[in-house]
Amino acid sequence: MRITPLDIQQKNFPMKFRGFDVEEVFAFLEVIREEMEELLRENATLKESVQRADNHVKEYKDMESTLRETLVTAQQMVEDYKTNARKEAELLMKEAELKADSLIRDAQEKVIKIHEDIVDLKGVRRHFREELRRLIDNHMRMLDFDSTREGENREEEPA
Repeated sequence: MRITPLDIQQKNFPMKFRGFDVEEVFAFLEVIREEMEELLRENATLKESVQRADNHVKEYKDMESTLRETLVTAQQMVEDYKTNARKEAELLMKEAELKADSLIRDAQEKVIKIHEDIVDLKGVRRHFREELRRLIDNHMRMLDFDSTREGENREEEPA
């Protein structure tokens, strides 16, 4: 059973011969009542403070949980970015290697084509020289023939 300040105030003691001083008992009960009221107010205030503190603790725990989740999410995002960056770098490297291989292959094909063109040009030059020699030889023979004919014509001409 809980005793309230009102219970203390309304409490009556039976009077007996040679009993307690009634005024002193009532004064003491009044002091107890006031103290009890003060304790009850303080208790209520403390309960409210505890409740507020519990609410703050719950809020802080919720915030901590949110922060932890955010941190885990951020760490996962960082890992994802790292992984994506590595994959992208590997892809760029492969593309660069393929492009370099293609450029080297094209350059090698051009070198082969240039060598083929050089061989063809050497053949054309050789053919041109042969044709030029043949032409010069033919002209030389024609000149020799003309000279020979002129010499024969002089011998046949009367003086």
